[in-house]
Amino acid sequence: MDYVSTRNKERKVSAAYAIANGIAPDGGLYCPTAFPALTDADWKTLAESDYKGRSALILGKFLTDFTAEELADFASKAYADEKFGGADTAPVVKLGEGKNLLELWHGPTCAFKDMALQMLPHLLTASLRKTGETRTACILVATSGDTGKAALDGFHDVPGTKIMVYYPVDGVSPMQKLQMVTQEGKNVEVVAIRGNFDDAQSAVKRIFTDEDTRAALDKDGMMLSSANSINWGRLAPQIAYYVSAYCDMVAAGTIAQGDKINVCVPTGNFGNILAAYIAKKMGLPVNKFICASNRNNVLTDFFKKGGEYNRNRDFFTTTSPSMDILISSNLERLLFFASDFNDKLVAELMGKLNTEGSYKVAEDVFAKIEAEFDAGCCDDSHAADTINKLWKDENYLCDTHTAVAVRVYEDYRARTGDETPTVIASTASPFKFCRSVIEALGGTLENDDVTQLEVLSQLTGVPAPAPLAALAGKTPRFDRVVDKADILSTVGLLKDL
Repeated sequence: MDYVSTRNKERKVSAAYAIANGIAPDGGLYCPTAFPALTDADWKTLAESDYKGRSALILGKFLTDFTAEELADFASKAYADEKFGGADTAPVVKLGEGKNLLELWHGPTCAFKDMALQMLPHLLTASLRKTGETRTACILVATSGDTGKAALDGFHDVPGTKIMVYYPVDGVSPMQKLQMVTQEGKNVEVVAIRGNFDDAQSAVKRIFTDEDTRAALDKDGMMLSSANSINWGRLAPQIAYYVSAYCDMVAAGTIAQGDKINVCVPTGNFGNILAAYIAKKMGLPVNKFICASNRNNVLTDFFKKGGEYNRNRDFFTTTSPSMDILISSNLERLLFFASDFNDKLVAELMGKLNTEGSYKVAEDVFAKIEAEFDAGCCDDSHAADTINKLWKDENYLCDTHTAVAVRVYEDYRARTGDETPTVIASTASPFKFCRSVIEALGGTLENDDVTQLEVLSQLTGVPAPAPLAALAGKTPRFDRVVDKADILSTVGLLKDL
């Protein structure tokens, strides 16, 4: 299968090339030129497979320059039982009123990013070999909290790679920061920026398109790549867990094969929900996608205001920091798909976003999007209320991001009367956001350090995840803080890793 840029579909590349390079030279995002269909035989195989097998099958539909044996081997390593606490890699927990929580946080960093970032190092290193690339891959990552640690964990000490993560100094939870600044590995670097996630993401994109920087790295035997969801190799593995959730719901008797579901996702950069959209294009029976935002509701406004995207607004730091984003990169891919792969249209819209901070989608294109998507937003107080209610009413402990999605889903159900069984992506362990969860439950927390795990565990009786408890006593390795205008200069740090 060929891949093209959202901003220029004339030049076709292989999946391996797209994964190795991360982003197209024109700044566009690589996309497949078609959506492979899941056959009846595929569904039968999926139903009989564990998560590793399901992942390999889905990836095989898109990564046609990889063998089935390679993908099966990668999946067995990426989703090894010891990494995800057992064979049930992404369990579905059925609650009341149509809620089915897809828990995506049982991996080594306790966030949904593990579902892709345990697989990406295998895909990337294989892609480098397949494309004949001999340079060291320098992976640049902008994070709003979870991607950074998941990428660091996936790539630390992986031969032929170096990784540098940028995070907003005041825009992540204490636990997220502790996870990143204590990361082990000889090939890793972590930099805090005085700015927000959008500043970091925009800077990383500028680095990718800066010819002088690329030339200097090339001279030193290095090339740029990405572990953000702008990289197709990061996004593709996420498709599998929505298909897997459907199979599990059929097996549990929650639905029958062929029944439609809704999918509700707390999202900032739009990659997680886009993976579900792609799964539908492959044949997953989805009735409606429900896009859940926090107070930074630029996506909600896009869906509610006829396709007008406007990032010219106040930025808020919230209790769900992984969603504190105003430039949702993967929306570009949705525009490309919904416009029937109209690269010129997408290039024009992205140009307006870059120069004016806003754009308006044509009515015919937005009509296709509106038919499949609904949206809503939830502020911190309502998220806290939802955490408290879920715990008291259903004995289910969730984090702030999941709470946003649950609240938006409940509002959607009340507004529309739609009782379709709904998969709600639960994206992080509540122990990654202890202060917010403890306060939502009526408790108090004095210190923002690893002891907060004990406070939440004692309050609820729920044990803290082992990977987070293991942070106790670890000494931070990274303390560099730079202004957002100076991010480009930090690329030179890669040479010393």
